[in-house]
Amino acid sequence: MKIALDAMGGDFAPDAVVEGALLAAETLKDGFEIFLIGDENTIHSLLQKHGYTGSRVKVVHASQVIGMGEHPTKALTQKPDSSIAVGYGMLASKKVDAFCSAGNTGAMLVGAVFSVKQVEGILRPALASFIPKLSGGLGVLLDVGAIADCKPEILEQFGEIGSICAENILDIKNPRIGLMNLGEEEGKGTMVTQPAHKLLKENKSINFIGNIEGRDLFNDKADVIVCDGFTGNVILKMAESIYDILLEKKIKDPFFDRFNYEAVGGSPILGVNGNAVIGHGVSSPTAICNMLHLANKMAESHISDKLKKYFSA
Repeated sequence: MKIALDAMGGDFAPDAVVEGALLAAETLKDGFEIFLIGDENTIHSLLQKHGYTGSRVKVVHASQVIGMGEHPTKALTQKPDSSIAVGYGMLASKKVDAFCSAGNTGAMLVGAVFSVKQVEGILRPALASFIPKLSGGLGVLLDVGAIADCKPEILEQFGEIGSICAENILDIKNPRIGLMNLGEEEGKGTMVTQPAHKLLKENKSINFIGNIEGRDLFNDKADVIVCDGFTGNVILKMAESIYDILLEKKIKDPFFDRFNYEAVGGSPILGVNGNAVIGHGVSSPTAICNMLHLANKMAESHISDKLKKYFSA
């Protein structure tokens, strides 16, 4: 297993990224290799600082960095030797099994579509997140920021993509799909969610259970929650704020501890010909380590190939 990691991406890069890579190198199984992409002198000095002398972490030089505030398409065009561009180049040429970055989200999304490209048959790739359940498991929420405005057909596909994700990454058999809406009744919703409900209901390849409301996010009513990227991103950021508020109030609870972004480490881009994970901009070493574990799980489950097979049928 070989995973490329953008050493220069994130608010605390490269220090936190290198430290996170070393944590992963200690915890992932034998045969796992991490390729740190970025300025080789800087990365080597950090590896030396941490006393690393092993062979599982390798360095790939990239002379450019895409900043967090740069325009994604322009930056990728003008910086072909950026750590994100080099990482996607390695993924596209199959030199690695996955690519991770806590850098510019837009550049990661655009880079995925232009390098490894989206799976044939998929209208738009989705950015997924994993939601803690009160029962102890996890659910899938998508989209959480890739597509702000969705057509009904895209929401239907998100149900299919989310179902395959839940089955292969979370090991949930016959996952239940719910459509986030402002009421449970079939006729509720907008000019997008109403026809999306009809499409999802008629789709016999998924286990659609109907509309769900915001209060159902953390219970076991649905394993996969479908929404547009605008709604999903608001939900995700609100959940993160709950964790921050509880920390500030010095309230400790095992369930709410799972709201910490570090717990999973990143959001997979689903629907492209390769395994790519986007981390939080403020990723800590723990988050980076868990992002690499998630990428490893995606590669081991062959989810990209399974999506390709499903949508080509």
